[in-house]
Amino acid sequence: MLLGYARVSTDDQNLDRQLDALVNAGVDARNIYKEKITGTKKDRPELNKMISELKAGDIITISDLTRLSRITKDLISLSENITIKVLN
Repeated sequence: MLLGYARVSTDDQNLDRQLDALVNAGVDARNIYKEKITGTKKDRPELNKMISELKAGDIITISDLTRLSRITKDLISLSENITIKVLN
């Protein structure tokens, strides 16, 4: 299944550009996880929900790597967690 993740840092910011990009990439709008929370927070409820629901073969689509993580170390950790989740 094709899943999408969209995030902005504040309530004042708008998700529309990211949502449009995800839908244009073929992600069904019902399969897009959205949140308004800073990328520096480790606990992002919608991201955690998406990861917990991942199954082998699922594909995560994002508009930009910075939507998942602001620093490389956290991005690597996140990708390791996704790999562990899907393989177990």
